[in-house]
Amino acid sequence: MRSGCAGAAWFNGAMADPTDFMTGFAQFITAGPTSYHTAAVMAQGLAEAGFTRLDERQEWGSVAGRRFLVRGGALVAWVAPDGLDDDAGVRIVGTHTDSPALTLKPSPSFVRAGWQQANVEVYGGPLLNSWLDRELGLAGRVVTLDGVERLVSTGPVLRVSQIAPHFDRGVNERLTIDRQYELVPSYGLGDEPDIVEWVCSRAGVPAGEVAFGDIRVVPTQAPAVFGIGGEFFASARLDNLSSTYPAYRAIGETRPGRDIALFVAFDHEEVGSGTASGAAGPLLSDVLARIADGYGLGVDARRALLARSSCISADASHAVNPNHTAKYDPLVQPAMNRGPALKVNAQQRYATDAISTALWERACRAARVPHQVFVSNNDVACGTTIGPLTAQRLGVPTVDVGVPILSMHSTREMCGTSDPEHLCAALRAHWAGA
Repeated sequence: MRSGCAGAAWFNGAMADPTDFMTGFAQFITAGPTSYHTAAVMAQGLAEAGFTRLDERQEWGSVAGRRFLVRGGALVAWVAPDGLDDDAGVRIVGTHTDSPALTLKPSPSFVRAGWQQANVEVYGGPLLNSWLDRELGLAGRVVTLDGVERLVSTGPVLRVSQIAPHFDRGVNERLTIDRQYELVPSYGLGDEPDIVEWVCSRAGVPAGEVAFGDIRVVPTQAPAVFGIGGEFFASARLDNLSSTYPAYRAIGETRPGRDIALFVAFDHEEVGSGTASGAAGPLLSDVLARIADGYGLGVDARRALLARSSCISADASHAVNPNHTAKYDPLVQPAMNRGPALKVNAQQRYATDAISTALWERACRAARVPHQVFVSNNDVACGTTIGPLTAQRLGVPTVDVGVPILSMHSTREMCGTSDPEHLCAALRAHWAGA
């Protein structure tokens, strides 16, 4: 597995210079090109910071202290007291680890017009044009016949080349991309190895020993701070590592208190969350049930514990795009470097309500960080998050928040350099009891 991160060295408290925080963030993104890599990087860092890894296939025994588990591309970590007071609850922060991408289909290699190409499928809802004319790599996991999972990632080996305007005079008036025939990456001139065999060799296993692989096509351009004052940050996967990294940092700096501090980073949010490791699946409820078991709570006591609990759903928000202001609410237009945004929607595409907003307000005030609001233009459809799913499954007050970004679902998204650390500080304050 490729890893450029320092593990427990990240957990050294809040940093005054946002560029220091963003350096760690850039390393985290580079080490986590897929959800599986991101979960593995967080697992390594938490273990080095003193968290104990639990195996879902085994009995847990004590659940107090600093614990975590990994399920595929998802991770759950918590910090819990030795005993629970009668008024204790669970302070949940939820994010997701996946991003829109292209993924290899089974037996993807073929030759067309002398070019070696890889057949791909679209994962989630990416901005398709952002995949054109970029150097792309491959990353993900392969699983051998004996069930062993291996992570793999490569440098730039593929490219989806756009047609020149000489062949399509109307390309600058209206760009359309056929997902089956015009979004196919090329990786050679016809005599290169089968792409799956090559990926398996990079993972250190013969192709014949591999049962299957979850392999994404990924952008390879490194994250970068830019702007006259270094106030901007550009990278792939800001949706939603701009929430996952701050929450990961915050849980690593959290100490046991009255309540249970719990961080869950789900997978598969971009395709609806309906998987074993997604927010619509049993992951969070399974973990909460086993934590309750560890404290010896009966059915009624478990329900009371949940009734005293809450959730902050942290997922990237939208900053106002100055070239498309008509698509935004004319009065509510979040800006970069003015703090994370509270996300509000009357149709409950976000789970925010008055009760949960008070929870968020307390956290931001305790952390002394700025914050703002995002609400959609009435004529523009609103996206959704894991927030409503979590509220529906658990029945706990839930608030949706996120770092404002531009070019959401592009291979090159953009945020401010101060906002991720502001989010981290607010989550840390929330877990500290704000």
